[in-house]
Amino acid sequence: MPFYVWAGKTKKGRSLKGELEAADERIARIQLKKRNIEVTKLKPKPKDLFENIAFMQPKVTKKDIVIFTRQFSTMIDAGLPLVQGLNILGEQTENKTFRNMLKRITKDVEGGSTLADALGKHPKVFDSLFVNLIAAGEVGGILDTILQRLAAYIEKAEKLKSQIKGAMTYPIVVVGIAIIVIAVIMIFVIPVFEDMFSSFGKALPVPTQIVVAMSDFIKGNIHYMIVGLIVFVFLFRRYARTKSGKRNIDSVLLKLPIFGELIKKVAVARFTRTLGTMVSSGVPILDALEITAKTAGNVIVEEVIYDARSSIAEGQTIAEPLSETDIFPGMVTQMISVGESTGALDIMLEKIADFYDDEVDATVSAMTSMLEPLLMLFLGGSIGGLVVAMYLPIFQMAAAMG
Repeated sequence: MPFYVWAGKTKKGRSLKGELEAADERIARIQLKKRNIEVTKLKPKPKDLFENIAFMQPKVTKKDIVIFTRQFSTMIDAGLPLVQGLNILGEQTENKTFRNMLKRITKDVEGGSTLADALGKHPKVFDSLFVNLIAAGEVGGILDTILQRLAAYIEKAEKLKSQIKGAMTYPIVVVGIAIIVIAVIMIFVIPVFEDMFSSFGKALPVPTQIVVAMSDFIKGNIHYMIVGLIVFVFLFRRYARTKSGKRNIDSVLLKLPIFGELIKKVAVARFTRTLGTMVSSGVPILDALEITAKTAGNVIVEEVIYDARSSIAEGQTIAEPLSETDIFPGMVTQMISVGESTGALDIMLEKIADFYDDEVDATVSAMTSMLEPLLMLFLGGSIGGLVVAMYLPIFQMAAAMG
């Protein structure tokens, strides 16, 4: 069916606009009249030339999902039917991809599907955690509460992710700029100095000879180096997609001197936040652990959680199998044990998650403070060393003339 773009006013004079799907213009006007909207403009929506090209469509961001979740929670709490709430949100959403997705979800719900099943048809946007919590909310009659918890969970998870990205971005940018500067000096600047030094008639200082030799090597093999780098990146990415490759890479990351501890803290924060949200929403513990393992973000941590799940299925507590690993510190397993024995596991998990969020923040700040002088030393040693090596012959010539 075609889509129509409309604008109109409510009985109270409030201006509204949006899109709707209808068989023809008459049906579209009837639909709007049922919603007590006086139509001021109604016309067929112009076709998008790129609507069938997936990579040219806007992506659905976490911000879109958080806004949808919070607004939907408010509507459900106010007593609006699911379909009406989805219709309103679908028309108000600015992201075209998300808007079309919500329209398909609305159709599925109108056709008799549960909200969880309708959302589950879009796994790239609504993951298994989201879908399972919605299913628990529908069964328990607490969908509005579940939606609020989901919005809070996504916001905190994104904050944690942005902290890690921020910590990684600064050193990568600085090192990248340094490599570009060094490459420019080696390829374009040093050959000019080399031509000038060749007329001196004297042997160049050892540092200068090394730099000139490096420049000649890079100039003569730059195309091989670029091709080699591309091939290496391609092979590494293919290896990282394999099961054994991903496991080996994740294992190495956990053993890194500084970054390894940070990754462990992030894993603990994510595990406790996800599990706490699911337990407090009424999801059975074995199902909650399975979903938590899938969202762990690290194969080694995922295996640890699956092992814990197997042990719990055999009658153990959650804390017992986790305490046998080196991923979860003793404090964490002790607090989980207290939460299990007191019947307040969800509250205890939330407290651990909040604590480790702060720990990650402190670790990132300390790491950034430590990296700054090291990066300055790297920049000064590399670029400064090149400059000094190239000016040594000039200093020698000036001393000889003196």
